[in-house]
Amino acid sequence: MAKEYVVAILGATGAVGHRMVAQLAASSIPVKEVKLLASARSAGQQMEFRGQTLTVEETTPDSFNGVDLVLSSAGGSTSKKYLPEAVKRGAICVDNTSAYRMDPEVPLVVPEVNADQLKHHHGIVANPNCSTIQMVVALEPIRKAFGLKQIIVSTYQAASGAGQMALNEFYQQAKDHLAGKPMEANILPTKGDKKHYPLAFNLLPQIDVFEDDGYTHEEWKMIHETKKIMKNDMDDADLKVTATCVRVPVPIGHGESVYFQVEDESATVADLRKVLETAPGVVVEDDPAHQVYPQPLKAEGTGDTYVGRLRPDAENKGAFNMWVVADNLLKGAALNAVQNAEELIRQGLL
Repeated sequence: MAKEYVVAILGATGAVGHRMVAQLAASSIPVKEVKLLASARSAGQQMEFRGQTLTVEETTPDSFNGVDLVLSSAGGSTSKKYLPEAVKRGAICVDNTSAYRMDPEVPLVVPEVNADQLKHHHGIVANPNCSTIQMVVALEPIRKAFGLKQIIVSTYQAASGAGQMALNEFYQQAKDHLAGKPMEANILPTKGDKKHYPLAFNLLPQIDVFEDDGYTHEEWKMIHETKKIMKNDMDDADLKVTATCVRVPVPIGHGESVYFQVEDESATVADLRKVLETAPGVVVEDDPAHQVYPQPLKAEGTGDTYVGRLRPDAENKGAFNMWVVADNLLKGAALNAVQNAEELIRQGLL
């Protein structure tokens, strides 16, 4: 008889947590019991799982007694506090925060790209940043087929990527602006910085805090996570990556303009399209003659990564542009975590 697992979802009441519950319910994982964990403030709330009504519990170290699998999306400091406690009690954790992504002892995994790295876990597996996930899903089939020398990405990231409170504030700003009232901003571009600006009817070329070199930490993450996922080295010198990350007034669904240079300069757009059309997790929507291309509105609520606007750089041989869209709360977070858990089971690692 197949083993059944006791699963804890840490941060169950957040935007990603809600989707983790739903994705777990829809997954192939044989679940014996689910524990929904959150802060004291959220304890007592009720949520549905496979027809059952479950009550959210306050997280303590002992919450992980008897737990086999933890899906975590409660913020980096919470992960740092509780995941070692879960591991100590025998659980394997898939963490959706930035807490462990750059830890050399922790695999950073997108199942379509580097599922083989899961075998190196020591109790914790990290989910990459949402904007990184969709980009590497789209680029890895190309890298495998034609090699990859350089990536230049500009992101168009949805408000929900900054959390439910940021999304709520964005909606309120839009209502206020349309009603002729001043817009209040207390969260974006990032809570951790001194100034805050409205996102409604605006673009914010800052996601996370600025580093000393002028890049934001989100841009730093995209650069180094991509290298770690694709080359197993966050500082790999052979793959050149640079990023500009922008928050846009869209509720859900990140868009990315990705410019890339392949090693095989004989590659054509037709070659790229053929590879992408059979790639796991990728849907090609690329018919400019009929205005078919990926859009966040259409991607919302789905688990695929959509690719379109494929075209060559007429000035540089072996270089191409494409447009990539995915639901940042699903493939960019909850779904990727559950897929990692399914893959752990498939490989006999859980």
